[in-house]
Amino acid sequence: MSTIAVLVLAAGQSSRMQSIKQLAKIDEKYLLEITLEKAKKIGLKNTICVLGANAETIKNQVNFNGIQIIINTNFEEGLSTSMIQGIHYLREKHTNINRVLILLADQPAIQESYLEEMVDLSSKNPSKIIASTYRKTYGVPALIPSLYFNDLLKIKGDKGAKTFLNSNQCSILSPKKNTNLIDIDTQEQLKQFINS
Repeated sequence: MSTIAVLVLAAGQSSRMQSIKQLAKIDEKYLLEITLEKAKKIGLKNTICVLGANAETIKNQVNFNGIQIIINTNFEEGLSTSMIQGIHYLREKHTNINRVLILLADQPAIQESYLEEMVDLSSKNPSKIIASTYRKTYGVPALIPSLYFNDLLKIKGDKGAKTFLNSNQCSILSPKKNTNLIDIDTQEQLKQFINS
């Protein structure tokens, strides 16, 4: 039985997008759907998606088959609240989980093989944080062992795991494989991505 869960953070208001970002279309698929499909394909049993802004609209349009949905009613307080809600949910409902793979809904170019390498690296080094490299910093996707969950619960405001990751650099391993870590925040970025 897998002791890793996938946590997809998709509760944001998409203020820079000026539309519901999770429902932006790329090749006839919703942006959120692309991420959820990759999460399911890497073979981990539990995938949890945190929704917040526009949750009902998103639930009515995206295929959540095989995905556990939790609603973050505090989404206006920032990204950290979704991560915290996800960690609390895992602790309450999935006590066997000892690592969590955090994904964002707006990174459509990340390859499944990259995520599979993260899982493999974590399986061989279960006490290590596995994080993505952004030039000189670390970010998500990141696979974090439960011994760090209390640290994640202390994050406040519109911050994700980045500050936590960069304060624990000595405990981080990164995949050797490269992937496109672009995130889509604006209509212009969406157009550029579709046309690239």
